[in-house]
Amino acid sequence: MESLLELMRDRRSVRSYTDEPVPEGKLEKILQAGLLSPSGKNTRPWEFVVVRDRETLQRMAECRAGAAKMLSDAACAIVVLGDEEKTDTVIEDCSIALAQMHLMAASLGLGSCWIQGRLRQTPDGRTTEDYLRELLDFPASMRLEAILSIGVPAQAPAPHEAPDVHCGKVHWERF
Repeated sequence: MESLLELMRDRRSVRSYTDEPVPEGKLEKILQAGLLSPSGKNTRPWEFVVVRDRETLQRMAECRAGAAKMLSDAACAIVVLGDEEKTDTVIEDCSIALAQMHLMAASLGLGSCWIQGRLRQTPDGRTTEDYLRELLDFPASMRLEAILSIGVPAQAPAPHEAPDVHCGKVHWERF
């Protein structure tokens, strides 16, 4: 089994997928990774909407100006929503869940891509959140964080190399 650091080095955002479905068991593990993620005061403010319907994924590909096209080829997507009434750390909590699902997908040989939704707009100027709320029928109390596209990678991107790790961003004792 590879180490977590090796997995992090090898994980890349994948935007091109084959037409193979994501096996149910792998999708369940990805969802478990998100559900097991830590949250402030263990509030678990997230809710996940899993989308596998091809027509819905095609429509979701239009949820962001120029940045969500990979959804049209993805086998599925996980829309991550957060309940701001539960905690003031909803953005952080949902982001941790997304990161863990992203890593789990990579560990299972699947490709995934984080598609930011919060504070983004559709090509016609609506918010991505409003567009997806109408499409997926989630309550007004839930806030969109992001979407994770998932599928079998059409090609395997090369892992990060040592020079890609920006060690100069680490400061010891003082900036």
